Amino acid sequence: MNWYGLLSEMIDLGSFSNLWFWIALAVLWSTASHWVLGVPYDLLQRAERQGGQAEVDLEDLTRIYVNRLLYISGVSGLWLVGFTCFVLTMLVILGFGYDQQFAQALFLMGFPLTLVSLFSLATARRIREEGATGARLRRLLSRQRIKTQIIGMVSIVITAFWGMSQNLSVRMLDGLPHGQNGTDGTYQTDHSRGRG
Repeated sequence: MNWYGLLSEMIDLGSFSNLWFWIALAVLWSTASHWVLGVPYDLLQRAERQGGQAEVDLEDLTRIYVNRLLYISGVSGLWLVGFTCFVLTMLVILGFGYDQQFAQALFLMGFPLTLVSLFSLATARRIREEGATGARLRRLLSRQRIKTQIIGMVSIVITAFWGMSQNLSVRMLDGLPHGQNGTDGTYQTDHSRGRG
């Protein structure tokens, strides 16, 4: 394989057949479940086991990120909601209306993260309203992490099934005799079918 072929394979927009997409998906949800409201999960575990300074560090770091998140939502929340809805709508139209795999992949990653963001905002507000500290704070952060993991697992399963169906449909069309997989009697490649 020449360099051009290798480069084309690495940046192939047919996302569901690309190993890099699945690596990015795994890293995405691993990172999202580790950082809860910006607080690393290992700090949460250390505060629960050791207490003392680790507990103080957890409360301080949580307070910083909660205040930051609520400030951003208060100042530019409506703009962020509008922009997010615009981007997701565009990805739905391009991905499922025009059959672009790259847009489908971005939507299947972005929409679940939007749900995680909404749950994170609700958790941040609850922490501030309750003035949660100590065991109560750890419980709220742990619940948020569980919600993130559940959303991540459901997202990965749905993405995997959708990706397999897309890959199977492409291979079935590519396996048809010449001139039978195009509506106009011509052979349709992945590029002509909008799969990158």
